[in-house]
Amino acid sequence: MSAVNGPPGSLELDAIAPGEPKETFRYRILRYAPNVERDEWVNIGVMLEDTRTGRLAARVVESDPEFARVMRIHPDLDRDLLRALPVELNERLRGTPDEVRVYLDKLDQSLSNAVQMSARRGLLGDNFDAEMDRLYRVHVSPPSKRAGGVVQSVHDFIREKLSDVFRRRRILGRMETRVRVDGFTHHGDPFRLDFGYQNGVRGFVHGVSLKRDAAQAKVLAYTAARIRARDPSVEIAAITEIAAEPGNTRHEFITEILGEQNVRIVPMSQVEGFAEELRLRLN
Repeated sequence: MSAVNGPPGSLELDAIAPGEPKETFRYRILRYAPNVERDEWVNIGVMLEDTRTGRLAARVVESDPEFARVMRIHPDLDRDLLRALPVELNERLRGTPDEVRVYLDKLDQSLSNAVQMSARRGLLGDNFDAEMDRLYRVHVSPPSKRAGGVVQSVHDFIREKLSDVFRRRRILGRMETRVRVDGFTHHGDPFRLDFGYQNGVRGFVHGVSLKRDAAQAKVLAYTAARIRARDPSVEIAAITEIAAEPGNTRHEFITEILGEQNVRIVPMSQVEGFAEELRLRLN
């Protein structure tokens, strides 16, 4: 990946060395600035555009740790505004090109709006979804901390490893990423599944930590039940960082609640074989 500053259209692709990424993207950082006069803001999202295909998407804070980070800077934040923002952006960016342009111009020109956008910046990359994840992690995600420094969350680690494996197996382009589930559960449900695919049957893949993600596993089990109520043939797999250990009560709890919803559990040590299964079916 190479980042390039400057106005839109300023990327010089002829200067790219062989083997360098050649997809051209533009991105903007979304900021929450409730008091524009004080010029105090915090990053709350990323908007990314593929200059070749015109694909445009946004990712905005949704989880409790992300909201907690914003509240530390702006204790009186408009929680309703931020909770509604992912749904609004998703709907607005699905409009016609003219409708999207008018909406983005409104965000740019409304100085009283609590949601502001940074100037556009260009970058070069290989994959739209991978760049969205990277930009969000760098600019928005609250870092996880431990003694001695900063570490990546286990879920982010699993998702990135899956992206890499799926990319090497040449199936990432056949899959959806960060798949909304509110069509199966309830309108406005912020939960998203890491990957989705369809080839005769609908399938989903999501990362779950056996060591520290019992709450996430419960959300996945609930989501799986709601999805299966609509489509009994759906395939759902949970990718874990390690294999479940016999006698470990946390591991047994997670595997039991996922197993009750027919969620296949695949430890990271077996993910290459799992990806090959998908490749044979999707290609």
